[in-house]
Amino acid sequence: MAQVPQTFFDALAVRTWCGLALESLGRAREEIDAINVYPVADGDTGTNLYLTVESAVAAVEAVFTAYDVGRPTLADAARAMAHGALIGARGNSGTILAQLLRGMAQVLAADGETAHTDGSGLRLALRHAADSARQAVAHPVEGTVLTVASAAADAADAADGAEGDDCGAVARVAYEGARAALAATPGQLAVLERAGVVDAGGRGLVAVLGALVETFTGEAAPVVVSGAHTRVEPDAEECADAPDVSGPAFEVIYLLEAEDAAVDRLRERLDGLGDSLVIVGGDGLWNVHVHVDDAGAAVEAGVEAGRPYRIRITHFGAGDVHTTGAERPPRERAQRAVVAVVPGEGLAGLYGEAGATTVLARPGEPPASGELVQALRRAHAREVVLLPNDAELRHTAAAAAEQARAEGIRVALIPTRSAVQGIAALAVHEPDRRFDEDVVSMTSAAGATRYAEVAVAERQSWTMAGICQAGDVLGLVDGDVAVIGTDVTTTAETVLDRMLSAGGELVTLVLGDEAPETIAEHLEARVREAYLAVDTVVYRGGRQGALLLIGVE
Repeated sequence: MAQVPQTFFDALAVRTWCGLALESLGRAREEIDAINVYPVADGDTGTNLYLTVESAVAAVEAVFTAYDVGRPTLADAARAMAHGALIGARGNSGTILAQLLRGMAQVLAADGETAHTDGSGLRLALRHAADSARQAVAHPVEGTVLTVASAAADAADAADGAEGDDCGAVARVAYEGARAALAATPGQLAVLERAGVVDAGGRGLVAVLGALVETFTGEAAPVVVSGAHTRVEPDAEECADAPDVSGPAFEVIYLLEAEDAAVDRLRERLDGLGDSLVIVGGDGLWNVHVHVDDAGAAVEAGVEAGRPYRIRITHFGAGDVHTTGAERPPRERAQRAVVAVVPGEGLAGLYGEAGATTVLARPGEPPASGELVQALRRAHAREVVLLPNDAELRHTAAAAAEQARAEGIRVALIPTRSAVQGIAALAVHEPDRRFDEDVVSMTSAAGATRYAEVAVAERQSWTMAGICQAGDVLGLVDGDVAVIGTDVTTTAETVLDRMLSAGGELVTLVLGDEAPETIAEHLEARVREAYLAVDTVVYRGGRQGALLLIGVE
């Protein structure tokens, strides 16, 4: 069915473009993953691009939902698109795409006497996007997504006025320029020529530009041929730096709140630590991507520059092409694995030490189903136990499980509603016993664990315990507000007493970064004095949203 075309760039055009781009990447994801041979043949460029655009779509939809009457402005929608892509960017290719979208948004949302809503504005946006993306990469290399982006802008510039000045004409010319540049990438990078494929990140950008053509013409863009043959291997990543056969062993990614001057210093520091450095963003929020041997040093550099969060560290693995310069055989699937959603970096470390693959969920930023599917694939096992650890993620987790099952992975979803229930489930996990028995045992342990949290109210609202005001301390037991107080430690003690009044053998406390320093000591003493034969364990959760998580089993 043909898409009803947009005639100029407005908020609805941004929304349409993002939606069509997500659909296009969804159709091409496996193909793009398969042709990802540069510089690490691990196969997840298509997935990374899809997740990046999925985050942009969610941000744009949120802006539209906020308007009960009317619709957002072009500036509102463009900025939302750019911000969503920035915070959701995955991998090197996704990070670069986020900067391309940000560059376009800076033109589309610019204040001035003339709004950039026509073909001329689109031409300016494409040029600024290509230039800003190239500046974000420490050492640009031709034959990558950067080349394709520049070619799209060059084609649009060269056709100024010749093809008409409406958005559809400019989008079509830019798409054709990008498609021609993509076809030429094997001649620019030897690794692509040997594999008989085009650049994976560039292929993804062509899909996004094809969606732009469809947005303004209502017609689907021509089919793109990716290469003479393809090769599927797990977990790849498009990169804009030259391949290094003795390259670093870790990929480090994080969001960073920092000033421009601090980011300039960070860029120099990380460039000396490793390669594949891309830092995108601005206005105090940045997405940092680098390959290093010393992952700790890369994170410490971020701490010195500002406040890093949503930190992801991936080990390329012994025998990886990135670390040896030789192709490796496909990695054998494990029999069983656990994938868990966790609310803070501290718990991510705890779950990781127990062997789980983790997905970090920041407050207000729940993972999308595509991110959970990617984690299920990354676990690289025939059988996977999925712990959502949040009641509101049950539908998202169920959708991800269904997608993974369609790909041949046996997935069991345990409906954990809190990270402390996940800890209880993980404690009884035994990968050597039968899958069904393991799932039953983990489900039983999670179900036998009551959970609570202590948090601060953000606004006045009605609760099961009465009306709370902004700034009140709330004690939630099994998801419902049970206590409203003014002191964190006192409220936590009241919650703990209520939970232990029904009995218990083990108390688990997970402290957030903003919890009082003495609260753990106080609660441990309370358990020792009032509840005989009850043990207490304490973990540091990091920036987990709640001040304190409590589990009683």
